[in-house]
Amino acid sequence: MALTLEFAPDEGWLTLVGLLVAAGHGAALFWRRSHPELVMAIALAGGAVVQLLAPEGVFPLAGLFAIASLAAARPPLISLTALAGLLGVTAISFFTQPSGDALFAMAVAAGVWALGEAARNRRAAIAEGSRRAAGEEQARIARELHDVIAHSVSVIVVQAAAADDVFDEHPDQARAALRSIESAGRDALGELRRLLAPVAPGAASDAPPPQPGLDRLGELVEPLRAAGLAVMVRREGADAAAAVPAGVDLCAYRIVQEALTNTLRHAGASRAEVTIRSLPGMLEIDVRDDGRALVAPAADGGGRGIAGMRERAAMLGGTLEAGPPPGGGFRVHATLPLEAIG
Repeated sequence: MALTLEFAPDEGWLTLVGLLVAAGHGAALFWRRSHPELVMAIALAGGAVVQLLAPEGVFPLAGLFAIASLAAARPPLISLTALAGLLGVTAISFFTQPSGDALFAMAVAAGVWALGEAARNRRAAIAEGSRRAAGEEQARIARELHDVIAHSVSVIVVQAAAADDVFDEHPDQARAALRSIESAGRDALGELRRLLAPVAPGAASDAPPPQPGLDRLGELVEPLRAAGLAVMVRREGADAAAAVPAGVDLCAYRIVQEALTNTLRHAGASRAEVTIRSLPGMLEIDVRDDGRALVAPAADGGGRGIAGMRERAAMLGGTLEAGPPPGGGFRVHATLPLEAIG
């Protein structure tokens, strides 16, 4: 049996117009992601025409697709305005359909908008999380660079001054100071390569060297001893030889490094003691020197070095105190929970 369409003479052209409008604003949905506002406007205009020419319809389907894309791509100030227009077009059904059907159609339109808005919020949350992670990584690299450069440059400056003082009378000591400068420079370059490897071109093919930890304190203090600062390092506690979580290990190393750098640069000390004490669930770091107390801004936390040490300890849930103890000198005392990373 063949299916034929017969139009009444006075209704045929209206039906044809309705079909063309429906096809046109339906085809516009192809661009709903690249031009959501324009497609939404076309969907509203076309939906209104179709609703008027075909009153038996309830759902402006093209408008539902358009509002979902618009809500997912634009803030509520824009998408809610479009939703109001879509609800207005859907409300035409009140004149031709039962009120329950019309209300249901309007509820569906609001629900589709809510789904699009939820998708937009989720994408925004993911993007914000990525930006926050990038910012935290930049801050971490900045702290690492500060510690590495400040320590190495301080050692180089002190050794260079010592070499200059004894260059004529004691050339052997001058050569030893120059060798220490070379060693400090090489160590600094190695640390900088490790820090910058993740952001350097082609870094993915090169495995970065391991991060420093408490097992390298001997290497850390050797140039300081060559510079004339007598440094004693000791490990205490029943679990002194136990493995420390990597994050805590690096944090403890950087705190000792920064504390000794401050001693070398500012305190005018001749002796420093570093004590690493393993307690149940806790790592305690104590660095003392016999020099003069740091100037007030640095001692109360305003200095970048001490502030950076506090930030490192706080990131792991630990604490750090710095200041002159009774009897003179300067002390940096930190506690780091071993459960902070793991």
